[in-house]
Amino acid sequence: MDRLFRPRSIALVGASDRSIWSVSAFDNLKRAGFTGRVVPVNPKGGVIHGVEAATSIGAIGEPIDAALLMVPEAVMHDTLHDLKAAGVGGAVILSAGFAETGEEGVQRQAALSATAREAGIRILGPNCLGFANMADGAPIWTTPLRRPMPNPTLAVVSQSGALASQMEQFAYQQRIALTHMISTGNEADVTIADAIEYLAHRSEARAIALFLETVRNPAAFARAVEAANAAGKAVVVLKVGTSEAAAAAAQAHTGSLVGDDRVFDALCRRLGVVRVKSLEELVVTADIIGRIGKVERPGLAMMAMSGGLCEIAVDQAEVDDLPLPALAPETLAALREALPSYATPNNPLDTTGAAMTQPNLIAEAMRIVSNDPAIGLVSFVFDAPAKADARGFAARFIDAVGQGIAKAATPGLMFSHTFSPVSGEGRGMADAAGVAYSGGGLRHALTAISHLFRWSEAQPQALDLNRASGVRPQIGDGERGVLDYLASHGVPVIPGAVATSADEAVETARGFGGPAVLKIASPDIPHKTEVGGVALRLSGDEAVAQAYADIRARVEAAKPEARIDGVIVSPMRSGGVELFVGTLKDPQWGPAIAVGLGGVFVEALKDTSLRLLPITEADALEMMDELRGKALLDGFRGAAAVDRAAAARAIVAIGDAALALGSDLVSLEVNPLLADGERIEALDGLVIWEDNDEHA
Repeated sequence: MDRLFRPRSIALVGASDRSIWSVSAFDNLKRAGFTGRVVPVNPKGGVIHGVEAATSIGAIGEPIDAALLMVPEAVMHDTLHDLKAAGVGGAVILSAGFAETGEEGVQRQAALSATAREAGIRILGPNCLGFANMADGAPIWTTPLRRPMPNPTLAVVSQSGALASQMEQFAYQQRIALTHMISTGNEADVTIADAIEYLAHRSEARAIALFLETVRNPAAFARAVEAANAAGKAVVVLKVGTSEAAAAAAQAHTGSLVGDDRVFDALCRRLGVVRVKSLEELVVTADIIGRIGKVERPGLAMMAMSGGLCEIAVDQAEVDDLPLPALAPETLAALREALPSYATPNNPLDTTGAAMTQPNLIAEAMRIVSNDPAIGLVSFVFDAPAKADARGFAARFIDAVGQGIAKAATPGLMFSHTFSPVSGEGRGMADAAGVAYSGGGLRHALTAISHLFRWSEAQPQALDLNRASGVRPQIGDGERGVLDYLASHGVPVIPGAVATSADEAVETARGFGGPAVLKIASPDIPHKTEVGGVALRLSGDEAVAQAYADIRARVEAAKPEARIDGVIVSPMRSGGVELFVGTLKDPQWGPAIAVGLGGVFVEALKDTSLRLLPITEADALEMMDELRGKALLDGFRGAAAVDRAAAARAIVAIGDAALALGSDLVSLEVNPLLADGERIEALDGLVIWEDNDEHA
């Protein structure tokens, strides 16, 4: 990988003065100050890009670390054999015509990969624009690049070369210096995971901005992120599309409720990956996290010379769930002493126009608020100018912010009021003052800070993709069999029994000492109400016996082919809050669990929270707290508050029971899990297996 990404000698195979790709690649090497040897290769020889060209790789006469292949697909295999003979370590393949073209292209790409493996050559691509190692001044990139900037901290990895190019241009506009930019293309060999893991071991990159379309090797991706975490580097991802889950996940009710993309969200949470929603958010967030690093506590102190901006910040912080803590009494007292009498100490803090004539107030206020026990990051809003003004006013303000950051007990950041380009001179002024500066504006900066806080608090967990056992245990048929299985794994379930006659139903109902519920017991009928298979609030022997007969008659008429084991008799439950708990199996990331409010809420609102299995009780508590309807759990309008700890224990037990059902499980659903004060009970259960969409 080092010979590919840190080459000391490079061959441009298929070089031509008439090729924009070749010209750009050669110019990029000159612009980056590449000090190694660059050899154009063309069968016709001659002078190309002002350099004597070799007629073949072998004709160069010395080992070459990396090659850029700009030759047609038809001669690619012969070219790779030539590279092997010449001892080339890695190759960037610009050429298209492989997996992106369909099944025949997939076969051509597989053959290409096999040839490269046999030759011992690492390949990037095909169908990619290359990479740019800015840290070492060694780009093999085929569209025009800007000159490398000093003090790089951010690496960009993208499955789309065009978007990587756009991110490089945007980063330059913001004067965000890149360490590396890697476009992986079709990933015949080097994958997105390989690129992340490589960068995890490079000291220059302090954060990795990732544009992702799909993950071709889930286990390798998880390992790569874990390597980045171990190195203290944030992985910030913009992912499009879904996890490409197969139809099996959608067969389960849970799958249709949460969607495949929610599984990737759960994966990011599990691995400590920051997920964003736009290219701007991707670059700004990764830049701020990379330069600030982890903070000790999630609390922002923000200062500006505008009360109106402070009010906007409060609204934006609420949207982003960004903590803007109230300052402690001793902090407020210190601010009153330091600031003019007409200033109102608060968070956010309006330093007032007094800071215009006394910039030292900025430094002192930053020092004071940074010592507040609730604050983990202190920030000041000020626009670095495009050019220094003649009287040096801007420099004085930026120097004051730098002094405040130097004296602060926490990390500090300066960001612009609005999304603004950053000039080289403006960035230079901030760097000289020791100020981490972002031109992302209030909106993107606050969003980035909220991501920073969550990333700092995250406790990534390793992901075992084989965490479901491969053995399917025996469980009884139908709803009661599922409930009995859940009970054996510590899930509280409603009492009940299967009656095969009206007399048995009456006898069982008597034992509950109150109203009863009757439900058809059939492995062929997962949705009982649709066939008239449920009767509620039955009191007295006559009502139970009649309900038994009516249910059998209705179901046998509606589903004459269905196997009927009898009728389940259980005590009637009312009140409380109905929860939905369901698991699904994503073909890439494995088993996951969803929790939501049951009944009409889960269907109409899809108000669910998702995690990859296994989960802890702390995870289950977080999931309940993420529900939009969580107020219903806390004694809404006089109802008893749900014992969330007891509910969390039941949710964890359901997840563990699902894992124990083995790798053939598609979904285990409990709907509803009734939560009524301290009483938590599974009232209904459903299992779906992979083979023939079999229901239990």
